[in-house]
Amino acid sequence: MVSLQNLVQISEYEWEIPVSFREDMRVPVRIFATRAILENVKNDRSLEQAANSATLPGLVGHVLVMPDMHQGYGFPIGGVAATRYPEGVISPGGIGYDINCGVRLLGSQIEYEAVKPELDDLATLLYDYCPSGVGVKGSVRLSQRDLERVCVEGARWAKNNGYATEADLIRTEESGTIDGANMAVISKRAVQRGIPQLGTLGAGNHFIEIDVVDQILDQEAADVMGLQEGHLAVQIHCGSRGFGHQICSDYVKQLQGAVQRYGIELPDRELVCAPLDSPEGQDYLAAMRAAANYAFTNRQVLAYHARRAFEDALAGKVKNWHLHQVYDIAHNMGKIETHVIDGEQMEVCVHRKGATRAFGPGTPGLPPEYQKIGQPVLVPGSMGTSSWVLVGTEESMRRSFGSSCHGAGRVMSRSQAKKKVWGEDLRKELEDEGIRIKAGSMAGLAEEAPRAYKDVDAVVDTVSGAGIARKVARLRPVVVVKG
Repeated sequence: MVSLQNLVQISEYEWEIPVSFREDMRVPVRIFATRAILENVKNDRSLEQAANSATLPGLVGHVLVMPDMHQGYGFPIGGVAATRYPEGVISPGGIGYDINCGVRLLGSQIEYEAVKPELDDLATLLYDYCPSGVGVKGSVRLSQRDLERVCVEGARWAKNNGYATEADLIRTEESGTIDGANMAVISKRAVQRGIPQLGTLGAGNHFIEIDVVDQILDQEAADVMGLQEGHLAVQIHCGSRGFGHQICSDYVKQLQGAVQRYGIELPDRELVCAPLDSPEGQDYLAAMRAAANYAFTNRQVLAYHARRAFEDALAGKVKNWHLHQVYDIAHNMGKIETHVIDGEQMEVCVHRKGATRAFGPGTPGLPPEYQKIGQPVLVPGSMGTSSWVLVGTEESMRRSFGSSCHGAGRVMSRSQAKKKVWGEDLRKELEDEGIRIKAGSMAGLAEEAPRAYKDVDAVVDTVSGAGIARKVARLRPVVVVKG
């Protein structure tokens, strides 16, 4: 186990596990955290997993750990690692089972105080229009050919089928489509799971939330995003559903053989990987991109239904019920990117697992309106706490592969939370705080209790203090929809 005594403190917000900690580590581990956050994670295996991740072939720079860190499969959640392209490796455990799990934020000109009487109806419509829960089927009826097009075209398919506008695509990471997807490398079981689930929320920590913009901290950036204090916003948090999960499961099994064929030694079999330029590595990359495009499309369809709910509940009662897209960002993804590392510009595969891009101002690929302020970074809290909108910085490009945190991060497992929290009691607590809850399962609600998570404000203070993201706005929940 890694203890606090093994860490070298660099600043109030940065720590390091040096390569001298273990002889098999290829690069140091850089941790963005305060001492208080580190004290909260010392009993899980997240730091040990980070040290294990630092043994992978082809790593460059540092393995990074964000303040919302907690134990995951192979890599810690909140982990970032870059391997040299194409001779480094790609590891499904460094991306996660829910490929392209991410967050979409929609803004509005709707004043909260003006629509408070309508929020119950709005919550019901959101719950009805956006199916949630384990294995639930969505409103979009796909054939296998349709699924193939979704996986290749991504959000462009959604636009061509009436679910998106061009403005939505512009304000989505990668414009909602990653090139290089290949359905030929995806199992029949994954296809079977993907066909019925487009436009569904799922369960676990996935949610749709109506928030109030509670505080603006960077007026210029908020103006560019169309966020106004006292106005409503909507967050959608979900990923690639059973489709992405099956793809990850399939390749975790398949790559066990690749590790042996390529003579890769691992301290943990959950770090299973393959060289990026190998047939196995290329197949996983193509399958992952298909799942990523599915997830972008899934969030786009859910955004379409959220807009339907707002129109049906508010049309004729407010002047402008429209929801505009602020941004859509992934936080479980492997991306081929160019970064400057030790003074050398190089192409790398950046694994982000429970971490988001936080590209700074002027970075190629950002929407034109965000070139000046930097990429929006969306950091949801838990059901009863704040969420945050940040932007990436020049420092994040230099020090974290253009990456930041993705949420609050768990301090209790789901099973622990269910033992300590009674769902009905939690619902009443939240409703007493003015938060309307629509949930299909009280056990599922208990799993996601606010006390099961770190203090999201402390997490955001850490990345802000470290300089890898800048605060723009704080959001407060008023409606939560969960499976």
